[in-house]
Amino acid sequence: MFYAWYYIAGDSKMDKRRINNNIRKLRFFQNEMTQQELAQKVGVTRQTIIAMEQGKYSPSLELAFRIALAFGVPLEEVFSYDPEPGPG
Repeated sequence: MFYAWYYIAGDSKMDKRRINNNIRKLRFFQNEMTQQELAQKVGVTRQTIIAMEQGKYSPSLELAFRIALAFGVPLEEVFSYDPEPGPG
């Protein structure tokens, strides 16, 4: 599982939250789909797929749904959200 860290503005502090994704694993189980093939299917660059897999980018809701559709799985099989604050 890969983690993307981002911040949600709170009252006077920032809370660390995480969005997890299974993109790399799902690509492997889709006949080893390449990053470029997935990027073309969902209308983004290969660099965007790389950033998501590395947890450096969280996709928009629309892109998240396009990725799930490209794999033919429910959104929850691609992305999950951990509401507990992360370390640090």
